[in-house]
Amino acid sequence: MSEQFEKVKGYVLELGFRIDEEDSSEEIVIINDEERGIHRLVIDCEDTVLVVEQLIMKLEPSTDVYRRILQMNRELVFGAFVLNEDGDSLLYRNTLALDNLDLNELESTINALSLGLAENGEELLAFALSGTN
Repeated sequence: MSEQFEKVKGYVLELGFRIDEEDSSEEIVIINDEERGIHRLVIDCEDTVLVVEQLIMKLEPSTDVYRRILQMNRELVFGAFVLNEDGDSLLYRNTLALDNLDLNELESTINALSLGLAENGEELLAFALSGTN
């Protein structure tokens, strides 16, 4: 287990989150905070990069929805809404350099997810409910 992984775990705990799952061999932790829209947020130490990623929802491929997601990204402070390789799942993702990672950066990334969901939640829910994504 690397020092970087231990540092990240310490930051997660310092921010008041409980680590719900941990894979120390892969240097991954998963956290939840339903009140803030955080559900199975994956925090993954990958060599020199910290990857923070959460599945938001499944999508039906649609140019209009993809365009709107790109517009939403313009308002996100950190990270972005992204698509998986198949284009059928919407995720939130941010990457941070591990070498100089500080508590504020991780907190800002998590807050950006919460804020992005709060600001766009109704519209994202409409994508999911419409079935015409």
